[in-house]
Amino acid sequence: MAKLAGVSVSTVSRALNDQPLISTRTKQRIWALAREHQYPFRRSMPAGPIGAEGSIAIVTPHMRGRALPLSHPFFLELLANIGEAARARDCDFTVSHTAPASYDDLVLTTTTSRASGVIFLGQSMLHEAFNQLVDTPARFVVWGAQLPGQKYRSIGSDNLLGGRRATLHLARLGRRSIVFLGGSDPEALQRRRGYHEALKEGGIEADPALVIQVEFELESADAAISRFLQRGIKFDGIVASSDLIALGAIRALRRVGLSVPQDVSVVGYDDMLLSRLSTPTLSTIRQDTQEAGRLLVSSILDDSPSHHSERLPTDLIVRESCGG
Repeated sequence: MAKLAGVSVSTVSRALNDQPLISTRTKQRIWALAREHQYPFRRSMPAGPIGAEGSIAIVTPHMRGRALPLSHPFFLELLANIGEAARARDCDFTVSHTAPASYDDLVLTTTTSRASGVIFLGQSMLHEAFNQLVDTPARFVVWGAQLPGQKYRSIGSDNLLGGRRATLHLARLGRRSIVFLGGSDPEALQRRRGYHEALKEGGIEADPALVIQVEFELESADAAISRFLQRGIKFDGIVASSDLIALGAIRALRRVGLSVPQDVSVVGYDDMLLSRLSTPTLSTIRQDTQEAGRLLVSSILDDSPSHHSERLPTDLIVRESCGG
């Protein structure tokens, strides 16, 4: 190989291991020759194409015993913006097949990859494990909530304020029996706290029966609202912890002849593309996934990593589904 390339054996070795001492052009020439002559190089291949400034692994932890679905429209939009931010930095990114469920899993995820660092999409129940991970050499950042005693860097929206804004908007429209739909993940729990704060501020007595736990998916919300309606419980507003949950609720309401927003006003959370295309169009709390992508990628690639978390602004986007 060295003879074919016209370089020393040590240069070939360094090039195949993607060491920075070797120029990009020389690496590209040696890798091309390796492929052409079927050299068994794949074990020593770099994490991404030669010339990339770095590579990032994207990982989704387990949530309630299963991996968060990458098919979820919000995650797809967030992934797209991470990809755009990575491309702007000449960086590659890969979506890992792993779904860590413990501290040991996190250590394996961050130490057995050749990536420059790892972006975790969601905290799941791993808050304390992420706090432990700070004491290792791992370079990582989490998309998620900011929690008490947090030592690691997370990027996410102001969930408390978002839940509060959505609920206050419905209260100002005169809605008095407002349902909250959400899961047990840290972000949804913070949005629920915002919901309760807004009820108190609006002079509305909180009813525990109007808080419904659902999974992070359309079908779960649809089934939950259908069961709720069968029990004959009256309500005139819904605050959902995601747009997909809101759309599932609307589907259940329309199936029994209830009108949105005339009978029930609905506000989601995320401002996914689907929220602008639905019928009726969905009022929602906007998360800035473009800025999120930039911050997540910068957290991995910048020379001086910070453990300081950042909260993105939350904007109420009013559309047809709330009637105001």
